Amino acid sequence: MTFQTYLEQFEQILNSQNPKAPYDNPDYFNYTKLNWSRMNRWLKKGEILPHVKEKIQSIKEAQQWIVITEPWCGDASHIVPFIHMMAELNPLIHIDFELRDAEPNRIENYLTNGGKAIPKLIIKNAKGEDIAVWGPRPAASQDLYTKMHADEVPFEEVKIKLQNWYNEHHGVEIQEEIAGLL
Repeated sequence: MTFQTYLEQFEQILNSQNPKAPYDNPDYFNYTKLNWSRMNRWLKKGEILPHVKEKIQSIKEAQQWIVITEPWCGDASHIVPFIHMMAELNPLIHIDFELRDAEPNRIENYLTNGGKAIPKLIIKNAKGEDIAVWGPRPAASQDLYTKMHADEVPFEEVKIKLQNWYNEHHGVEIQEEIAGLL
């Protein structure tokens, strides 16, 4: 699906009187509402670093970027806007968005430590071959997450610390890591 279609599906969830699972769970619905706000904030205020912009604009061969995500995913609310903005910089980049929990279930081929962690960016060349896979989060935030998980930090605290990390870093690590793959 296009980014616009992804946004429309996101909005349909938020505007539904009887949202479908998992959004019928108030926790998931509230995560999604927060994520909508976070994502739109980055779309308005997020900036692509000049050297990242230059690197993306220098791509000379067609690429397909596939983003596997879900509206309920907190990490995705901070990451997906930057991936979208980066892809928009070069007409040779065709970007598609797929939901993790829907067909074609591509996530099964891109597990992280055996799990379906998202968001996941798959970059393919013109022949459809994988040239890079990135995700579910920047290395520094993954290290933070891994440490908190090992220390058995309560989930609510983990969410807050990760959100604070993203707010403090303004998408810089996301951009640097993806640009490093190109």
